[in-house]
Amino acid sequence: MEDDVSRFLVQMLKEARDRLAQVNDLAMLEKARLYYFGKKDGQLVALLKDMRSYDVKARQLLNQTKTELLQLFVNKRAALEEKALQDKLRQQSIDVSLLGRDTEVGRWHLITQQYRRLNRILAHLGFTIFEGPEIEDEFHNFTALNMPKHHPARSVHDTFYLNARPTVKQTPYLLRTHTSTIQIRFMKDNPPPFRVASIGRVYRRDSDLTHTPMFHQLEGLWIDEKVSFADLKGLLQVLLQSFFEWKKLDVRIRPTYFPFTEPSAEVDIQCQKCVGKSCRLCGYSGWIEVLGCGMVHPNVLDKMEIDKEKYTGVAFGIGIERLALLHHGLDDLRHLFENDWRFLGQFT
Repeated sequence: MEDDVSRFLVQMLKEARDRLAQVNDLAMLEKARLYYFGKKDGQLVALLKDMRSYDVKARQLLNQTKTELLQLFVNKRAALEEKALQDKLRQQSIDVSLLGRDTEVGRWHLITQQYRRLNRILAHLGFTIFEGPEIEDEFHNFTALNMPKHHPARSVHDTFYLNARPTVKQTPYLLRTHTSTIQIRFMKDNPPPFRVASIGRVYRRDSDLTHTPMFHQLEGLWIDEKVSFADLKGLLQVLLQSFFEWKKLDVRIRPTYFPFTEPSAEVDIQCQKCVGKSCRLCGYSGWIEVLGCGMVHPNVLDKMEIDKEKYTGVAFGIGIERLALLHHGLDDLRHLFENDWRFLGQFT
């Protein structure tokens, strides 16, 4: 019987080597393993179950065959895994001769750069910067600023209204159209004198070369005794000259109408793109409007319970995108919102 078992095991090893030589993936290897070591009908397992009936030499030979067979499978698995790894490396090979890729470092957006620049200038001029909510009610956005219900600025064609809150259906809410709402909130809680600037996103239904539906606005408010329009003119001259840093800055002030200031004015600077000769950017006028300003209307002071006989005030509002356009010689405000790194990367 020992000879029969010996011959059988030798033949099994030979067949196993031939079988494994034809195996070329892990699935075939697993199938071959089950042929010999399957719990139910594995060839070697069947012999191991009858091991007690064999003599000592037959049992030693059976254990030796089991060890050799297991080693064959281990070696074959290692060879297949190495082959799979090499194939994957060849498919995902890296050309070490290519130049390395630098990691880009984040930088301030152009609009943020202008805001920080204005913030520093206004701080030197004695202003404190405040921010406020972008969703406002009609009182802070219109009524407190001398714009009654019939005022055209309240039209749905000019303003982004929101659905009223269920609990206060009588109070329409809207996306603020200017940052003057922050000044109203400040005046309600702080007595004069003060110099305060408000900054943030505002929303209007405008879209062209020099207007966008959403833009960033900076507004300044100075209330004190005997503040005059001459003070406002000097303040704006210093502010604009400090911001643009041009050797020559031609400024033009022309009368206009704003409901929350009286008298009111718009401030223009000479177009730097065409140097006053006329171009598409300035509407062929040679001048570009940069801000609106004026003396705070007495009605606004009354609503904030500020003594208009004792105090006067001046206010101004600036579109930060407009300043960025002029400062860097851009031809379209919409470039600032397209997130094209080829464009924005020029200003970092």
